[in-house]
Amino acid sequence: MSLERGIEHAAPLAALPRKLADILRPELGSLANEIVDEIRATIPAYARPLDGPYGKSIRAGVEYAITLFVAQIADPTASKEQSHEVHHRLGQNEMREGRSLDTLQSAYRVGARVSWRRIMRVGRRSGLSSAVMSQLADAMLAFMDELASVALDGYLEAKARTAGALDTWRRKLLHLVLETPPAPSKAIAELAQLTGWTVPERATPVVLRPVNDTVRPRRHNVVDSDVLAELDCAEPRLVIPGEISGARLATLQAALPDYRLSIGPCRPLDSVADSLRWARDALHLSERGIVPCRRVIRAEDHLATLLVNADTELTGQLRDRLFAPLAEMTGKQQERLLETLRAWLDSQGNVVDIAERLQVHPQTVRYRMRQLQATFGEHLRDPGARFEMELALRAGVAPLAGRSATEPAIPEVLPVPRRSPQWTPG
Repeated sequence: MSLERGIEHAAPLAALPRKLADILRPELGSLANEIVDEIRATIPAYARPLDGPYGKSIRAGVEYAITLFVAQIADPTASKEQSHEVHHRLGQNEMREGRSLDTLQSAYRVGARVSWRRIMRVGRRSGLSSAVMSQLADAMLAFMDELASVALDGYLEAKARTAGALDTWRRKLLHLVLETPPAPSKAIAELAQLTGWTVPERATPVVLRPVNDTVRPRRHNVVDSDVLAELDCAEPRLVIPGEISGARLATLQAALPDYRLSIGPCRPLDSVADSLRWARDALHLSERGIVPCRRVIRAEDHLATLLVNADTELTGQLRDRLFAPLAEMTGKQQERLLETLRAWLDSQGNVVDIAERLQVHPQTVRYRMRQLQATFGEHLRDPGARFEMELALRAGVAPLAGRSATEPAIPEVLPVPRRSPQWTPG
């Protein structure tokens, strides 16, 4: 919430005659006493002695209010900042003293009633016209409503910072940051102020996954105070201001020893939801064996893999079209040839390198490559086709539905010709 909330409803003080300030100023001291006495007499919660710090804050709030009102009649541009700060703290104190919101609002209504009663007496005594009195009434009521709004902000802020409420508000803030489409920045700023969270320009999301099924989610794992966290849910997640440094990562791992962490790229706050989705996708791909399954996964390191796996139906369609010539082979034969095709693409056709990658004899590589050439023909010479093949292979597509493994398989013959040059299409 903002201390400036009431300023949007500024009173029509500029239209009032400046001489009213001179008429009202001598009344301020006795009026403050009268308002305090009336509040104590009519609201039981305030009947206690007002000699201590609490009483001084009540009296200061009343004095600042009526002094500012008169000062703004004399000069409508007079600063409200100090008075607003006093009433904001007053609202916070009311919450900490355990009083209800109704009690706080009742005190402002009493203040308005007593102030208007005094203004009526002064107005009659000074011969003020009915038009001026009407303007004065409107201005005074609008002014008191403004201060009540500022105090309400302070009250709600203090309430939000109690242990249970703070946790609830911070979870709501996390949801707001991760909304799609992005939530208004003003809404995030107001809720952040309420919870004491400094809004960063950029932030990093983290998706958590228990290391095993016996781990039970806990709400109160100790994480840094600037981290927005939701742990006791189906998909635990964090939002961390700025980049995750090595020290920050070590702290997270120590605080969350039973979780794997998938970290999205650091992004502007209004696109953190996209980064969270990438972190979630990277975690899913690690569970499928497409991305290395580690304690900490950084989606930033696997953007190309995330891209080609973003639409599994589409990559499946691409696979079916590209690798249709393998359909009559068994799953094992398909797997062997596709493994060789990927190694060939990665090694740019170097047989020795392919053999090392596959841990097979170079002659085996040459034999398999002749099979690939016979199967795919000119597609192996087409840069566009090779690019599509690499996309499909990097997407981790499953083999096509081939012949049963019980049917006779094509043997992997290892012919030994007199001279067998390295095979490179093109």
